[in-house]
Amino acid sequence: MKFVLAPDSFKGCMTAKQATDAMAKGILKADPQAVIKKVPMADGGEGTTQALVDALHGQWVTVNTRDPRNRSIKTRYGLIKNGQVAVMEMSAASGIQFIDPKISDPGDTSTYGTGILIKDAMKRHVKKIILGIGGSATNDGGVGMAAALGVRFLDATGHPILPCGNQLNRLVRIDESHMIPEAKQIPIIIASDVTNPLTGPHGAAAVFGPQKGASSAEVKHLNYNLSHYAKVIKRDLHKDVEKQPGSGAAGGLGAGLMAFTNCQLDSGINVVMKLTDLRSKLRNTNVVMTGEGSVDAQTQYGKVPVGVADLAKKVSPDCKVIALGGHVGNGIQPLYKKGIDAVLPIIPGAMSLKQAMATGPENLQKVSENLTWLIK
Repeated sequence: MKFVLAPDSFKGCMTAKQATDAMAKGILKADPQAVIKKVPMADGGEGTTQALVDALHGQWVTVNTRDPRNRSIKTRYGLIKNGQVAVMEMSAASGIQFIDPKISDPGDTSTYGTGILIKDAMKRHVKKIILGIGGSATNDGGVGMAAALGVRFLDATGHPILPCGNQLNRLVRIDESHMIPEAKQIPIIIASDVTNPLTGPHGAAAVFGPQKGASSAEVKHLNYNLSHYAKVIKRDLHKDVEKQPGSGAAGGLGAGLMAFTNCQLDSGINVVMKLTDLRSKLRNTNVVMTGEGSVDAQTQYGKVPVGVADLAKKVSPDCKVIALGGHVGNGIQPLYKKGIDAVLPIIPGAMSLKQAMATGPENLQKVSENLTWLIK
């Protein structure tokens, strides 16, 4: 039988590659003659860089950059396709994990560190950058990112403002004359399903600000500042980003990318499926195994199992698609109308979360073996 293994990571337990390895071990125990294709997946969120570097045998680049509070850190991004494509996550430099929740103020954080990563990749003459933008700590409209690329955000005296959301009300003029030329030339693909605009009740501050620790007063202040920022962009750059779908992603980083770079948005799972050429690997397959840490009602919204299942049924309509989850929650019925034939938990019985995490690969291997005995 022919198997395609295309899971997401099981957060905190297994990378996507480790999940494919566990699945493959189980399958081969039951069917030593099985033909297996392992294609680690991701949806643009945490683990996307790891999955693509693993799936495409890429390499890592370590960079000295800045965290959201402007502290010096080391982080990394990936190079794939013989160094022609850079893949990175903004959370690697500007993520919420760097912030103490007790003193969180997203208005004082910056995406400057993400800009350093983008600049480093551009100076390596990559042909394209894939940017995952989940897990951000910021609400700066992407001014930090743009500042790292050479854009100057000037106040009434002609001096640069601090590149953070709280300072945007002081912005009077944008100067792109010192921007690196590669920023307008090298395409950036934003791997995201977020469609929120920059401002308003569904905007970056209103929706994502409270998740990052902003009070109601801070949300109002940030929303005003981002709206002012958008007006200056429209006046100086002749680009209207304020209501563009996706401009509010990652605290407005989407707007900054739209204003200052050559970018486009695409669904995270679509980006990963294209890069890994999953379509060709699904041809003439019998069984597709996918999965993620928690398969539940949210899985139907741009998550890996549904993306994989949809493509699998288009390419090989008679194949069976099985979604395996570290946890299977409520509301999974819609998944059966989206190409998934079965949803199963990998946990064999009652156990603590700590036990479940520690035995995840072993449990996934056992379930994969049992399924293979059933269907071969």
